[in-house]
Amino acid sequence: MKYFPFLALILLVVSCATVKKEDVQMPYTKADFEKVVNDKQTTLFILKNDNGMIVTLTNYGAKIVSVYVPGKDGKMEDVVLGYKSIDEYVNGDAGQGAVVGPYANRIAGASFEIDSVTYPLEVNNHQACLHSGTQSFYRQVWDAKEIVTDKGPAVEMFLESPDGASGFPGNKEVKVTYTLTAANELILDYEATTDKSCYFNLTNHVYFNLKGEGTGDILDHILVIDADSSTAVANNELIPTGEIVSIKGTDMDFTTPYKIGERIDSEMEQLKFGSGYDHNYILNKDQNAGELTFCASAYEETSGRYMEVFTTEPAVQFYTGNFLKGNIIGKRGNKYEYRNGFCLETQHYPDSPHHPNFPNTLIQPGEVLTSQTIYKFSVK
Repeated sequence: MKYFPFLALILLVVSCATVKKEDVQMPYTKADFEKVVNDKQTTLFILKNDNGMIVTLTNYGAKIVSVYVPGKDGKMEDVVLGYKSIDEYVNGDAGQGAVVGPYANRIAGASFEIDSVTYPLEVNNHQACLHSGTQSFYRQVWDAKEIVTDKGPAVEMFLESPDGASGFPGNKEVKVTYTLTAANELILDYEATTDKSCYFNLTNHVYFNLKGEGTGDILDHILVIDADSSTAVANNELIPTGEIVSIKGTDMDFTTPYKIGERIDSEMEQLKFGSGYDHNYILNKDQNAGELTFCASAYEETSGRYMEVFTTEPAVQFYTGNFLKGNIIGKRGNKYEYRNGFCLETQHYPDSPHHPNFPNTLIQPGEVLTSQTIYKFSVK
């Protein structure tokens, strides 16, 4: 695994296991997540490790509900945005903590072609299809079970998506496994197969705020992304042009640490198109090898919370909550306002079906898609 050191010479990373932690009082119970939705039972799963870290999950959309980790003072906070009941998830923003698929991000013209057959998709973002439409994987109830692995407690979630669902071809079988390790890692393992050729781009759309959800904006978080280039977009529809451009030395460059808010309102054209950061960062790695490498890190100075991201994916969508507007009421009862959370969505490139120069996202019958992303937490 390739690791990317930063701030190591001036800051000491302390394992969460060495910090005295407060007890966690969650603002919801398992009962708040038990309901029959689309004729299937939803519930809440709780993963814990000996360090006090807690992850809660629901099988509605295979969503991450909460991630509780301590700060340097031992205070436990939920660092993931979301809701406190299944009803709010069903009626609210589908993207909070969700597994997105079959194809995350944007597909231009809301269609693609495979073997001379055109597959129309839902138009739900300008003239594009975003995150596979409004009824895709994040609106489905997954089958799920708790398991014990050699790495730690885990939850396996399974989804059978029929041929033509949300416009995508093939009877698709998808498994996502969430594992919580003793090293304070939340591991996401994806697998998928299909009986017809289909484009896949699986990710999780979890929003983070290392100060704690609902506690304000994320502009003071210090970010690193191991990426020298990005897929350029033409306008505010954020569809890639197909051109891969260097971002070294620009206001999009996070290969050295910067606060998220330091350059977010730059006059740089690409940032103006995104109303801030909402871009596909191409990681500095072999784009086709599927190697697990360092992707990004975020550090919040007041709490001392530090998160590292590792992935087998070739890219990551860095998004700064530019379209949060106060209409979501979070778990502690506070509104999620403008830039109150950020996403690091590990992925293949947006609109890959229309750009043969991008890494392949077409999965054929008999092939198995595999992907892994790790979110690792500690304090400094």
